[in-house]
This record gives sequence, C-alpha cells and structure tokens, in this order.
Amino acid sequence: MEKKMRSDAAYEKWNRKNQTKGTTNYFDNEQKEESYLKGLKGRIQNNLSGLLRIILTALVVLFQFLIVVSLAFFLQSSSVYFYLILEICSIIAIVTLVNKNQSPSFRIAWISIVMLLPLSGFILFYLWGQESGKKKKANQYILKQLSYGEIFLTQEETVFNQYIEEQPIAGRMVKYMVNEGFPLTQGNDIKYYSMGEDAFEDIFRALEQAKEFIFIDFFIVAEGALWDKIYEILLRKLKQGVEIKFLYDDFGAAIRIQKFFRQILEHDGIEVHVFNPIHKYTSGLYMNFRSHQKIIVVDGEVGFTGGFNLADEYANLVDRFGIWKDTGIRVRGDAVWNLTVVFLQMWEASERIDDTEHIDYLKYKKTFPPKGDTFCQVISDGPANNPKNPIESIYNQMITFSDEYLYITTPYLILEDYMRQSLIEAAHRGVDVRIITPNIPDKKYAKLLTNYNYGPLLKEGVRIYEYTPGFMHAKQIATENSAIVGTINMDYRSFYLHYENGIWMSGQKIQQDIYNDFHNTFSISKEMTYKEWLNRPLACKMIQPVLNLFSTLF
Repeated sequence: MEKKMRSDAAYEKWNRKNQTKGTTNYFDNEQKEESYLKGLKGRIQNNLSGLLRIILTALVVLFQFLIVVSLAFFLQSSSVYFYLILEICSIIAIVTLVNKNQSPSFRIAWISIVMLLPLSGFILFYLWGQESGKKKKANQYILKQLSYGEIFLTQEETVFNQYIEEQPIAGRMVKYMVNEGFPLTQGNDIKYYSMGEDAFEDIFRALEQAKEFIFIDFFIVAEGALWDKIYEILLRKLKQGVEIKFLYDDFGAAIRIQKFFRQILEHDGIEVHVFNPIHKYTSGLYMNFRSHQKIIVVDGEVGFTGGFNLADEYANLVDRFGIWKDTGIRVRGDAVWNLTVVFLQMWEASERIDDTEHIDYLKYKKTFPPKGDTFCQVISDGPANNPKNPIESIYNQMITFSDEYLYITTPYLILEDYMRQSLIEAAHRGVDVRIITPNIPDKKYAKLLTNYNYGPLLKEGVRIYEYTPGFMHAKQIATENSAIVGTINMDYRSFYLHYENGIWMSGQKIQQDIYNDFHNTFSISKEMTYKEWLNRPLACKMIQPVLNLFSTLF
C-alpha cells in the first residue's frame, strides 16, 4: 500500500509548471448535434494479403507440429532405446506440469496431449507449453514498460480512506486493486452506452473537438464506414496541429485493413504502433498473446472504453450475426489520466525503445475540477503477469463479495473450476446471479464451449439468458456495490492470454444505468433451463467434453 501512495517528484515538478488553465466544453451541446452515423453505409472489406499472412503463419506452425509428430513415430519404429528415452521425457513433462504454477485447465490440457501423444507430446510441450527464451525476453521487456508507467499512478490517501469508510464491503476489493497498482479516483462523470452505435456518436464528437492530442487503441481495426469517418476527422485534426497516436493489434486488424495501412497513416503524419506482429513468434505460439484493449483519450479530458472495436458491425452498420450488442463508457475526471497511462504503457510495449527514450507521460496529464460523483479504478492486465493475473482475481472477488445481485454479460463463458464454484456459491447464499451470452455466436466452437458450461450453473440455481436478437459482445459485471465495463471476457483467453482493460466503478447513477440495461436485455433474451440443457443434441454431448479438455489452447 505504501509504495502505491507515494508522492513522486515528477508530479511535484509537473504540478508547478503544467496546471491546466482552461477546459474545452466537451459535449455541452451534445443533444443539439446531428447524428454522425446517419447516412453511413457500412461494409465488410477483407484484405487478401492479410489473410494469406495469417494462413502462412498457421501453416508454419502446422509444419512444425507435423515434423515433431512424424519424428517421434519414426524414432519409435527405429529403436526401442529412443522410445524409452521419449517415454521418460514424457513422464518428466507430466511431473513438471503437475507442479507448474499455472491454470489447472492449462495443465490438464497439456497433460492430456502428453498422454495422447506419448512420443511427441513432451516435445510439443517444451516447444509451445513452456515459456521459451524468446517469450521470456518479450515478457520482460513488456513488464519493464508497464513498470515505468506505474511511476505515474499514485493514490490519494484521502480518497482511499473516504471510500473504505463509506463502503467497507466493496472497500475490500478497492484495497486489493490499489495494492495491485490501480489507484482509486473520485468525482468522475461516467456516461454509459448500451449499444456500440451510441458510443461512436460521442467518440466522433470528442474527436472533432480535440485541440492537443488523440490516443486510439483497438484490437480490431476494419476499413469501412466507421473507419472512413474517423480517418476523415483525424486528417482534419492533423492539419490543426493535433498530435495523434494510433495503436492496434496486428492479428485483430490483419484481415480487415489494406496491405500498406500503417505506411499510409504514417505518411499522413499519424504516429502508429502495431502490437505483436503475427509472424514474429511462430516458433513459440506467442502469436496467441494479443492486445485486446480498447481505449480512446482526447486531450486528457475525456476517455472511452468498452467492448466495441473499430469495425462497422460494432455500430450495426452491417448485419453480422444479427443485432450486435456492445456496451461502453465515456469518462471525464481523474480516471482519464489512469486510462491515458494504460495507453502509453502499451504504446511503449508495442515497439522496442531505448531505456532513455521513454515518452514524457506528464506532457499528457491534465487536471480538472470534479465532474461527477463516481469512484473509478482503471484496471489492466496481460500475459506478462502470468500466473499472477489481477483482473481474474478482481472478477472472482466481484462474485464473492456480491450480496443482492450479480449480473454478467459475456460472449464466451469458458470458466475455471474455482470461478464456476464461486458463481454457484453466490447463488446458494441467495444472490440473484444471472449471465447473458449470445444466441447467435461468432465462433461455433466458442458457442459449444459456452453451452457446455451452462449445465453445472443451471443445476445449482444460476440463471442464464441468451440474447436472441443477435450477438452479445458486451463484457461487464455488476453487483449492488460496483460494476466493471471493459474488454474482459469470462474465459481463459482474457484472463491469461490477452492484454485487457476495464474500469471498475462505484456510483449511484452509473450502477442504475447498467442495472436498467441488464433488465431491458433480460426482457428480450431467452432464459435457458437445465432440462433444455440436458436435452441438447447427442452430437453436442459428444463433442463438448473434448473441446472443453483443450479449451485453453484455442
């Protein structure tokens, strides 16, 4: 706690020289503005070169796999001594896995592979199941950048003490998050968006009013109507002298943007970073570790985050899997600075920099008078933290400390045993536990795994709904004390393989807005029953347990 509540000398220097002298009247006339989305015609545009790049990468990985398997069988038929050595190595791999400080699902999946492929399983494990030297070096570099950014995140003791005194139950989580490096801020103004298209209306409006800088970070970037509009605004802002930093994930954008997308933006004057190029770590399957974060910050005064990506389906400009439901929030207040720091951390982690070339974080820090009544903690996480993943623990604590209700939306419900048990225990102690998942999936295997997880929950009193109008992409969890809206799915990938972000919030208005949206969504969703689950098709009953065994590897 003490190290998180320190007063850094950099802040003292900044406070003396860089106080904000005026503020932009963002959104004061938002009700009078015309719709930015009105008249836009969405499109889905796929890039053949990006698709070929992903296919080539997958083929390289498959080729490695086939070589390992073929070599093992060749050695088995050639010499009993090689077979004996490989068997001994397989036993060593199993013992290593049993004692590994890693997710139980991860360990079970790899033990199964070693047992199913006794000759080659251990080789595959040491190639792809272990932290290779390349992975370790990459993670150390990322952790170094994240640690540098933490210098600029400090906790005001008066804010912390006030909340702990007023909210002793939720305060337990606040203590944990502060100790994990996520400061608590107060006086934030939060606007909740129940649909992605509503969020993009205000995002466009904020970008139009930018005076100093714009930070944008998305997992998926797709050329279409949304991108055309944002690109038009960004070019205009460049001419006005606005600094623009644009960050995206290589895998998320590869198929949906043109081949020279980055070069075009950089030629325009936009600073661009790309996270984890997909061809870079094929020897270690590190291509699976993605930046799933979604952040927009304008002038240090307003920030946005949520489940939406920069693609037309997220604003329902195209029909893809029915009506696409996503949620998000707009933040004004001290929490914007913490969101800015998360962006800058990932910005530096995405490209190699010299130790002396860090960004001047404080250049982008602004202070404003309180704008609302909401307490916020900006949270972030990623695979460099494995196996110590604070967001997973935060979610489990939300479940454990709930008393009246616990509502969750997630596109993928693929749970560890302990988190499933936490949900069941909450239902047993009388908490109204409800989960909303998609009726129309974007990935059929994910739908099968999600449905497989229904059974134990439904049997023990957890209520599960399927959003019938289309695809449920929203990622949020809410209780009577607080709520989190962000990029975090309830699955292994979000908790262990992706860099994620979200905002934990405690405030009457934001909690009521989220609560109302949940109940509106319940009313248009289908509630599942345990009897229905038991009567699912025989093919599903046969496939689902096998998929579940290897769910951590998809």
